[in-house]
Amino acid sequence: MPTRTTHPRLTSALAVVCCTVTAWVTTACGGVVARSPVLQDLVSERTVPGAAELSQDAHGTVRFATAGVADVRTGRRIGLTDRFRAGSITKTVVATVTLQLVAEHRLNLDDPVAEHLPAPNATALTGAERGRTVTVRQLLTHTSGLFSYTDDDAFFRRFFGQGFTEHRYESHTPDALLGTALAHAPYGPPGTRYRYSNTDYLLLGMVIRQVTGHSYAVEATRRIIVPLRLTGTSFPGTRATLPLPHGRAYSAATGDAPGAKGLTDVTDLNPSAAGAAGEMVSTLPDLNRFFAALLSGTLLPPAELRAMRDTSLSGGSYGMGVFPVRLPCRRTVWGHNGEITGSYVQTLGTADGRHVVSFRTNSDTRLSSRAQTKLLATEFCSTDG
Repeated sequence: MPTRTTHPRLTSALAVVCCTVTAWVTTACGGVVARSPVLQDLVSERTVPGAAELSQDAHGTVRFATAGVADVRTGRRIGLTDRFRAGSITKTVVATVTLQLVAEHRLNLDDPVAEHLPAPNATALTGAERGRTVTVRQLLTHTSGLFSYTDDDAFFRRFFGQGFTEHRYESHTPDALLGTALAHAPYGPPGTRYRYSNTDYLLLGMVIRQVTGHSYAVEATRRIIVPLRLTGTSFPGTRATLPLPHGRAYSAATGDAPGAKGLTDVTDLNPSAAGAAGEMVSTLPDLNRFFAALLSGTLLPPAELRAMRDTSLSGGSYGMGVFPVRLPCRRTVWGHNGEITGSYVQTLGTADGRHVVSFRTNSDTRLSSRAQTKLLATEFCSTDG
């Protein structure tokens, strides 16, 4: 979120994280201190003011590190529990709720999506054969072929590009966003190829409401946030401000009134343009806890967890709300990234969920793939085998 060029079990220690933080220093709760220069590679004075990383390895060692600043005006560091916009990691939560409904036999992965939509949306989706045969499985795996509403040039310019400053507080309904998507021809017939589309998860949000009678936010709160005690995670809807505590969010590409050091402060925005595809707010500890629970099988039965990790329909690129990352040491980790105006985050973990890392920056500037690979290789390839 946005799509334009999209990529591709914690112990109780997290509840009582005892880390102290200085710039580029990682302090483990056991007292072992090690330098973390790889995090600094993500920071750039003109485009990426700050970065942070939180990891827990298979031995239960928790490490938190920061580089740069959370606020370019005050010099404040990024805090462990700072709230930030998690973008498309929202999709992992929506996929988890959807697969829980499958496990409860309230949905079937091969159901036509139109069977689980309000009548007006079903009619719009199936009109002129568009989307008539799109299934729940295809939405989850981004193989529906449906045009991503964020790929609409005018929409992208207004809400993620140069028009952001003027339009940042405008509200959007799911129906309107779907209308934007369906004004375009699909990328291809359903089920024929992988193409990441925010429209897929916009529709899954509608499916969850139709099947349960509640919004995806209510169901995710009841099924995931409350049971896992994710105290820093929320779905803001149309609320433009972030809950406290939080740092600032920056962009070098949006708006026409640059702030300090050529950056625009984009902290406040109406996230309804992202909706079920990317509106969630979270923290690093919450994301680690969620992915550890998910990957370890706490949130899904074995069959649904296997389905989530099945990348056969996407040619190995994407499962259902998660994707694999293959590291230079030939290990594969699983997770998702999130990108939204002013924020980038990625959470990845081993298949058993025992070793998890989340890292983030307070900018939407695209990070060097080399720097990200170096960070992940340092985290996963030098420990736990």
